[in-house]
Amino acid sequence: MGWRRGPIAHFHWWSVGIDPALRSRRSSFGGPTSGKERKRRSGGGGVKMAAPLRIQSDWAQALRKDEGEAWLSCHPPGKPTLYGSLTCQGIGLDGIPEVTASEGFIVNEINKKSIHISCPKETASSKFLAPYTTFSRIHTKSITCLDISSGGGLGVSSSTDGSMKIWQASNGELRRVLEGHVFDVNCCRFFPSGLVVLSGGMDAQLKIWSAEDASCVVTFKGHKGGILDTAIVDRGRNVVSGSRDGTARLWDCGRSACLGVIADCGSSINGVAVGAADNSINLGSPEQMPSEREVGTELKMLLLAREDKKLQCFGLQSRQPVFLFIGSDAFNCCTFLSGFLLLAGTQDGNIYQLDVRSPRAPVQVIHRSGAPVLSLLSFRDGFIASQGDGSCFIVQQDLDYVIELTGADSDPVYKVATWEKQIYTCCRDGLVRRYQLSDL
Repeated sequence: MGWRRGPIAHFHWWSVGIDPALRSRRSSFGGPTSGKERKRRSGGGGVKMAAPLRIQSDWAQALRKDEGEAWLSCHPPGKPTLYGSLTCQGIGLDGIPEVTASEGFIVNEINKKSIHISCPKETASSKFLAPYTTFSRIHTKSITCLDISSGGGLGVSSSTDGSMKIWQASNGELRRVLEGHVFDVNCCRFFPSGLVVLSGGMDAQLKIWSAEDASCVVTFKGHKGGILDTAIVDRGRNVVSGSRDGTARLWDCGRSACLGVIADCGSSINGVAVGAADNSINLGSPEQMPSEREVGTELKMLLLAREDKKLQCFGLQSRQPVFLFIGSDAFNCCTFLSGFLLLAGTQDGNIYQLDVRSPRAPVQVIHRSGAPVLSLLSFRDGFIASQGDGSCFIVQQDLDYVIELTGADSDPVYKVATWEKQIYTCCRDGLVRRYQLSDL
């Protein structure tokens, strides 16, 4: 699925449109409200807007030599942009550069791969993390999707060069080429075992592959349009697919058969997510007895990010609608944060956080720029998001600042995957970047 439209711009994050009833009930990400969170909120309505910081994408290399410079800027909403620079004054015995900032900016902390900058005038602060490694030999063109196996040993990725490949996650060394789709592969992911891969392509086919010998063991046919996203139910006896034909389907992997059309939206389904529902949520009852081939669908929600600006949730087993939410633009991606909290990102740059128990008004809307939100991933006590302007960032409940994953220079970051303290991204520039949170 290609990046469609949206201006090239970098902003920091801020939150708008918070439902006061929800705000008073719990913290932003659904956990107990921290003292820091309470303190930040006691100052009055809503979460304070943070002035966004930007930095040169290759700052870590630029500041590695004497008198090396990198630009930075602060973009307060509705005010003139503040421009500044960082200058390397020399490299310490530990290999860490000594860096000073121009007037208006402060370097709070620096090591080989991360730098924490603040702009006191606008009370803005960001920590920027450079890639630990960059893999440039996996694909020759834009990389549209990637995933990392449950053990962290293998990666799988698909590209507009028409290929899907399995590689060593530690060094990017090629292990297998998965050949069989006609046209582009839009999505690929590992099953929980880490030995099997699920993929969906513009050929309207869903395929299951052995990561050990690259054989295609199952092909599902039934969709009438390209498959844009998939989700795996529990350990993978069943999987879900969303397609340009407007349908979401449930499949039985053992018999390579369709168990049913969960939804027929009449509009492309760009993203799907399956999550376990909180027991307070009414998922409805199935109109007929579920097939014995359905495994693990009970008490599960299915979330659909639709092209027609709608975000829809169903009971996976019941096939009954739970809610329908209308956003500001096409929804590109979605994920569950908990049994009742979810995130969904739109083409015009909004990240909606919704509570399934009261989905009419968002808990909050996070907006950094008008660039499309391309991927969302639950991470620790927050989430990771990537956008069409090259930005990729981590928001965590207990941090006053956002962690920015740098390196992509205005090229869309299409997908993010994690394993323990490592984060992998894939980008239009054809690179896979690996970040290590231990570098913070």
